[in-house]
Amino acid sequence: MKIIGIFLILCAQLTFAQTEKAESYNHGHNGIELVSRCQKGNTVIVSTYNAKMTIREEIAQNIFKMYEANQLENNQWLTVTCNQAKVYGKCSIRTKNKLTAIDFYFEKVYWNSGTTEVYVKPTKP
Repeated sequence: MKIIGIFLILCAQLTFAQTEKAESYNHGHNGIELVSRCQKGNTVIVSTYNAKMTIREEIAQNIFKMYEANQLENNQWLTVTCNQAKVYGKCSIRTKNKLTAIDFYFEKVYWNSGTTEVYVKPTKP
């Protein structure tokens, strides 16, 4: 009888143990987050797509810093870190004359709380 009780307690602990939560979202924010002139003399526009509102500006600042340090390439998948989360996404770079447009598409957001959010394109009714 004691063995059955211990077994039930063990099963209950395994069932209710905290695991990483994965959630989907389809209500991201799209827009220009940063317009700045970099050290190379050209104007850089950083736009984010499918972004979470609370971290979009900080992610754009970090992408701009990566661009100035020559760490970005066109159509590159990368992880950008901010205070609240790590964001995995695709970076697209377009250049024309002295204007550079950097588009960053959020795919996954790994929050420091352990929750993972995955962007899912909304379906049309």
